[in-house]
Amino acid sequence: MALFHYLHDGSQLSAALAQVHLSILIIITVVSIVVLSKGADWMVDGAVSLARRTRIPTIIIGATIISLGTTMPEAFVSVLAAWMGDGGLALGNGVGSIIADTGLIFGLTCILAATPADRFILNRTGWVQVGAATLLVALALLALYRSPGGPILHRWVGILFILMLVGYMAVSVRWALMHSNPGVIVAPGKTGEVQSFGLLKSWVMIVGGLALVIAGARILIPCATETAFRIGVPNDVIAATMVALGTSLPELMTAISSVRKGHPELTVGNIVGADVLNCLFVIGASAAVKPLAIPDNFFYFHFPAMLLILYSFRVFIFMNRDGFFRRWQGAWLLSVYLVYVILQYAFNLGSAN
Repeated sequence: MALFHYLHDGSQLSAALAQVHLSILIIITVVSIVVLSKGADWMVDGAVSLARRTRIPTIIIGATIISLGTTMPEAFVSVLAAWMGDGGLALGNGVGSIIADTGLIFGLTCILAATPADRFILNRTGWVQVGAATLLVALALLALYRSPGGPILHRWVGILFILMLVGYMAVSVRWALMHSNPGVIVAPGKTGEVQSFGLLKSWVMIVGGLALVIAGARILIPCATETAFRIGVPNDVIAATMVALGTSLPELMTAISSVRKGHPELTVGNIVGADVLNCLFVIGASAAVKPLAIPDNFFYFHFPAMLLILYSFRVFIFMNRDGFFRRWQGAWLLSVYLVYVILQYAFNLGSAN
């Protein structure tokens, strides 16, 4: 129970780690990385095996089951922040995660591996991805012009997003049944051989791997932050790097494992699904709990960055008629993300993570 309490309460975990010797911190950091890597491997193997057993495309597994699991930390943090009255953090966690997932993680995936662009799925989930984000910005702008006391996302917006999420999950199942392609797409130069397991073991590997990924990330980030502080790294640099990385570490480790095992399509599904869930689930649940005040910097910085990355992704889907994303497209998305982070740090425009 003590371990669960530390995983739940970040401040108490950080306080406990502050009492630990530097050498022990380094050991814990290394062990956390190993746990993250192993958990991601289990999750990818279980997801690919489940896709083969059920004949559901791997990209759909990534867009629903895996993305739902990897966005749980963001949802927990945002709902708690909204409940405590910090609407900027709740909204920023969802928007910042969309930017990091698509810019950093998907951008890196495209650079490192030939990434399939399944047009059947992406011409459907991709429109939900960009449509949900556009609706969020449109509602925020409407609130800006109609709320003399400051723009607010009211509870009805949160309820609307939750209802849209239910519809999205139901339609995803229908799309999976309509999709006639095999469950597993293998990137060029990879064998894609993954041992097949029974349905129960596949689910155990997915859930168990996800638990290891979340627990490892929860421990790794404060350990790395405390270690950086001990060796003299400035606090603002830590905030702009370690904290920002922490919100997207589960998706990042899943992407690395997927690429290494020759199944980058799982990352595509995870990123698209995570973007939808960060908007409809993370922000929707937060607004449903308590109306979210929208800080000014979202309108001139965070929202434009999010839309630039998502509409770039949408254009790339349209362009890639041969079924694969290009490395230069990944480089563009990664560049936009890096500029976003640099501007955020250089001009103190406020963190969205």
